[in-house]
Amino acid sequence: MSTVVADTAAHAGLESLYREHSGWLRGWLLQRLNNSADAADLAQDTFIRVLVARTAGTLNEPRHYLATIARGLVIDLYRRRSLENAYLDALALQPEHYAPSAEARATILDTLLTIDRMLDGLGPRTRAIFLAVQLDGLSYEKAAERLAVSVSTVRKHLARALMHCLLLDDA
Repeated sequence: MSTVVADTAAHAGLESLYREHSGWLRGWLLQRLNNSADAADLAQDTFIRVLVARTAGTLNEPRHYLATIARGLVIDLYRRRSLENAYLDALALQPEHYAPSAEARATILDTLLTIDRMLDGLGPRTRAIFLAVQLDGLSYEKAAERLAVSVSTVRKHLARALMHCLLLDDA
């Protein structure tokens, strides 16, 4: 099958999927978000993911598939807003003359979200060790003492965390 024919079939599959299920998906999202603008945005983001994955024409249970993607996007939205609110709360405690510009705030927030996504794949112990050493600046010995583990456990988990972050950065 030529690329043009395959692209035409994929386009038709996505168009059909969108026509048949976009209203349902927006309603499904609206029930969870109570905000029509957020529901519409996440519905569009869901279909963009389907477009990129090129799976529209091969779905046996399209609503289940769409709901699975949308559920992940809802979690991401809540995580992003929670992190943003925590950052804004921390900024509010700073003297006004230390407040970063709007551009710097956006850059910092994007960086925090990237770090959060990177750390999301780590187990709780590995994440705690990584943060103790990298964020709090603790030595391996102090991190081991704080977390009641051995220094070799700190080394092992820190290596695992750094490898995880490097692999995500390369992806």
